Amino acid sequence: MRPNVDTRILALALARMVDALANSFLVVVLPLYIGSQLVSMPSFVGTTLSFGPVGIPLSTELLIGIVLSLFGFLNSLSQPFTGSLSDRTGRRRVFLLTGLALVAVGSAGYLVFTDYGSILVMRALQGIGAAFTIPVTVALVNELSGEDERGGNFGLFNTFRLLGFGTGPLVAGGVVTAGPYSLAGVELSGFDAAFLVAVVGAAVSFVLIVLLIEDPERTDSEAADDISLSVRNPDGSGLDPVFALGVATVVMALSIAMYAPLANVINERLDQGTFLFSVQFGATVLANVVFQYPIGRLSDRYGRRPFLVGGFVLLLPTTLAQGFVQTPGLMILARFLQGVAVAAVFAPSLALAGDLAKAGQSGSTLSILTMGFGLGVAIGALFSGVLVGFGFAVPFVAATALGAVGLLLVYTQVGETVDVDGGGGGGSPAPAGGD
Repeated sequence: MRPNVDTRILALALARMVDALANSFLVVVLPLYIGSQLVSMPSFVGTTLSFGPVGIPLSTELLIGIVLSLFGFLNSLSQPFTGSLSDRTGRRRVFLLTGLALVAVGSAGYLVFTDYGSILVMRALQGIGAAFTIPVTVALVNELSGEDERGGNFGLFNTFRLLGFGTGPLVAGGVVTAGPYSLAGVELSGFDAAFLVAVVGAAVSFVLIVLLIEDPERTDSEAADDISLSVRNPDGSGLDPVFALGVATVVMALSIAMYAPLANVINERLDQGTFLFSVQFGATVLANVVFQYPIGRLSDRYGRRPFLVGGFVLLLPTTLAQGFVQTPGLMILARFLQGVAVAAVFAPSLALAGDLAKAGQSGSTLSILTMGFGLGVAIGALFSGVLVGFGFAVPFVAATALGAVGLLLVYTQVGETVDVDGGGGGGSPAPAGGD
């Protein structure tokens, strides 16, 4: 099955790769930055918030989780609105450019403001910016793909995106450690240099979109007139398959997002430095880079469901293991295998949702999954910051239990949408219980 990739998808993937590299700098750098002595923290840090017999430590890790989760909450909860609006207007390009501009402004703000409250505001601005770019980008990939190549195209797009996201942490650790720098006579700390890289990345993506992407042609009849979130399956009993995938995506994203807020705790537990943490963080993303495209192509030929179910089966032990390993090497292995699991889920999920999307509604339909991913990242960051106070393994055990719920949803509620002999089937999914 020879790949036939639209050059516009390659352009979108390249722009997204650069932007993802810049954003992943912040995922690694912000926890380290907030945990340093350079940020003015609120006076209540170190106290305990009591709810009857239960007390939640107001630790630095919790405040880090709040910063990271704020991005995810604003990003994910805004996506159905931005995705729907882009469907109605047909203006994909202007949404992409607006979002990238907001992300760049937020990154630049870290160079100026050094108090915790301002960092929250900058991260919120970036979350809103991401909500303009993410659903629109995947909608474009879907609209430019045929049914028999959709999985491969989403796999390719995610490969480039994750290549940037996986490279970013490795480079970020080195950039922070190697500082300070002197740029045109101006002294920059390692953190300042990392924030500047994030600004440049968003700017480069902006230029690529301006030069290479145009809005696709569309007619008035393709506009999305009736866009709503379906919970129940309109064609039968049970949940709507896209909604079920969205909930499962929340769980999947939560399991991989818990790691970043625990940077300082993990480094102390494993007696390691920033670079090894960056390698561990990047291992999950590297596995996605390696496996996203081939799994996406295979899902075009053999169907989406086997990969979705298999991915969740692998997700459970690889998430649980991270709460108990005692060496940096074993943590790298667990994170890599977790990345394989995520690769088996994500591209087939997007392709299946794309199979089910009606004409003119790609942004709205796919935003359910991208919203789920962003929401999972947000919850995961906050989730780990709260639960780690009860023991290091507790967040990973809880995420594994939620992963079992995701597996149950995929197995019972999600069927096939493509002809497993290789042709594009489309239409309503087959019953979830059979192939």
